[in-house]
Amino acid sequence: MSQTSLKQKKKNETGSRNSKDSLDTEKRKDSEKSGVRLSTQGSQELSLPKTDSRGYVVRNQWSRTSRSPSTRAPSVEEPRSKNTSLKLPSSSTTSRTSSTSPSQQESLKQLSEEPSPPTPPLPSTPPMPLDSHPPTPPEPFSSSRRSTKMHENPEAWAHGIVREIRDSREPMPQRDYPRTPPTEWKAYTQRRSTYSSQLDQDCLSELPRQHHQREEEEDEDEAYWASVKTLYEKIPSCSRPRPPKPKNAITIAVSSRALFNMVDGRKIYEEEGLEKYMEYQLNNENVILTPGPAFRFVKALQHVNARLRELYPSEQDLFDIVLMTNNHAQVGVRLINSVNHYGLLIDRFCLTGGKSPIGYLKAYLTNLYLSADSEKVQEAIQEGIASATMFDGAKDMAYCDTQLRVAFDGDAVLFSDESEHIAKEHGLDKFFQHETLFENKPLAQGPLKGFLEDLGRLQKKFYAKDERLLCPIRTYLVTARSAASSGARVLKTLRRWGLEIDEALFLAGAPKGPILVKIRPHIFFDDHMFHIEGAQKFGTITAHVPYGINQKMNN
Repeated sequence: MSQTSLKQKKKNETGSRNSKDSLDTEKRKDSEKSGVRLSTQGSQELSLPKTDSRGYVVRNQWSRTSRSPSTRAPSVEEPRSKNTSLKLPSSSTTSRTSSTSPSQQESLKQLSEEPSPPTPPLPSTPPMPLDSHPPTPPEPFSSSRRSTKMHENPEAWAHGIVREIRDSREPMPQRDYPRTPPTEWKAYTQRRSTYSSQLDQDCLSELPRQHHQREEEEDEDEAYWASVKTLYEKIPSCSRPRPPKPKNAITIAVSSRALFNMVDGRKIYEEEGLEKYMEYQLNNENVILTPGPAFRFVKALQHVNARLRELYPSEQDLFDIVLMTNNHAQVGVRLINSVNHYGLLIDRFCLTGGKSPIGYLKAYLTNLYLSADSEKVQEAIQEGIASATMFDGAKDMAYCDTQLRVAFDGDAVLFSDESEHIAKEHGLDKFFQHETLFENKPLAQGPLKGFLEDLGRLQKKFYAKDERLLCPIRTYLVTARSAASSGARVLKTLRRWGLEIDEALFLAGAPKGPILVKIRPHIFFDDHMFHIEGAQKFGTITAHVPYGINQKMNN
């Protein structure tokens, strides 16, 4: 072979060696970028994991069990270390080096000797075995809930995926439920036959048990409230009794001027007018009013109520005091303050604001009306309501606090004025003859007969409890009649009425004032102003009854 052909042959071998070296170098760079996959001898492929400068395998930042997008994958453009060495088993290294040519070994040696640029320190990760699964790129997920389940329990998540795939391949057979056609509405008695009898028995057996339980709870509540009521009744500050029902009570209507002394306010009203009067009352609403002529009578009525409640705790046949006045409602504050100051049990007020209160008397079921205004009393008498005009005594007198004492005149007060007509028209002789002739004929009733009946009914309640000598009610008949000539008819009339009078005083025309001082009644009813004025001088609280012929003669 010539020298020229030898040179040409060497040149061809050198070019082929250089081309092979360049191809190997490019393959090596590509394998480093995509996961270091080298081909040896054209038939066997070896997957080489990426390692750091110390020879440890670097865990891929996207693992099978951790696919969180918060960890960033390395980009292709980042510089990689050229002196990264792969620590492989000795057998694989020997087979690789033996299969390469000398020229390829020299090129690899030159590449390994070239200085590599400094690389940033990688995070320290635990070594990964060579037979681990190749890294997989992240996959997008539609929701974070599935990713969370995958992180917490990957095996359960994988089994769930397999179950979903199996269910999608094998659809479940649908059950056909029987459909009942719509029916018309039926009552419970018609539909009861379709129910189970055992169900009805259970429900019925449960009802008596619930009813019994409810009754036990109600009994416990009643016992509790009864104990609370007993506790508060024993406390003096909380012992204010409830007022009786109006239909059962003896209603006594009292005006404000009869209950309290309001002379100063009345003088301002008459001299300066209504506006000044209201201004005066508003400015003095915290000033307690002094007692009036009916004050002691009202206190005695309350004492009778207290005694009746002691003997009959549930008694409703009691005195009920109503404050009846034509004062304006603004004046009511002063009246309420005065009532509470004296401890009067007055719960019902009627403030008419200048209008006459007579129209409300029947609505309040009034049995007796006491006022300081004679005109209003006259209106009430004409309406058929027992009424009297109150007058205070000219002197102070000591009154009994434990017994209600009521004194009555006979003619034109308890009885009618028929005998008065005979005495005025025909004289006393004809009067005596008339009374003797009609001794067994009861007299007609007068305006105060009903109030005496109320007092007698309450007295019998005390007599039934053997309290005759300690009865808190005592009645008196103080009349100008003569006992011998006209007294029998009076007593027989009271007997026929079923009334008992505790004391009967026949004065035969003598003055009543000295006798009333000995009695010291809380109120004395009479139709003659002559007797009213005479008793008033001795300090007796009197009540004038404007009824009968004597009123016409006085006018």
